[in-house]
Amino acid sequence: MTPELRHVGEAQSPVVVIDDFTGAVDDVVELAAAMAPFPSSSGTYYPGLRRPITVGDAAYGYVERLLQAAGPFVGGGFDVDTFELLEASFSMVTVAPGTLDPAQRAPHFDSTDPDYLAVLHYLSDTPGTAFFRQRETGIELVDDGNLKRFVATARRVSRDLSGYTYGSNQHYDQIGQVEGVRDRLAIYRGSMLHSGIIPPDMIFSADPRLGRLTANIFIKGRRG
Repeated sequence: MTPELRHVGEAQSPVVVIDDFTGAVDDVVELAAAMAPFPSSSGTYYPGLRRPITVGDAAYGYVERLLQAAGPFVGGGFDVDTFELLEASFSMVTVAPGTLDPAQRAPHFDSTDPDYLAVLHYLSDTPGTAFFRQRETGIELVDDGNLKRFVATARRVSRDLSGYTYGSNQHYDQIGQVEGVRDRLAIYRGSMLHSGIIPPDMIFSADPRLGRLTANIFIKGRRG
């Protein structure tokens, strides 16, 4: 594993990228397949299926091992001493572009907390993840101070969007991306505006062995 601390494109905040992270990605995919079919994501705007990984699941050991191995990269990349696991899931994008809710058409953020980190493990080869800046406000990192301005603008411009955000458009500039290489780990702040790169010709399979499968893990960094 060779970590790379990237400033993707013009993004202010770094993204840690580590290739060949587990060396056993087929085993992880089989863990996910054993948990299928996944339920629809509830309580979020995730456009597809999401199966939480909790204590007692066979895949929970995978999450623990992944985070243990990722620990030094989290600490070095984001200046935290420790972190705690908040949630983990296997996720698959399955919602067709024409049926997206307005909020699903735009780049999103996970939290305004700068120490809320996303640990994304690509389990299939995909175009990856893109990072954005809201054109009107210049916001690319959402915090408590700019949240209201970002949300008000996002709601107003959502009527102009259709399908998945794919590259720059009249309201959002794509400022960087990470390609979704199989067994690649990407770690970034959840406050960054981001979106999965979903091309128009994507096949929306619900089969973990065939579709856009990722492990989405969220952690809270702590200092001292």
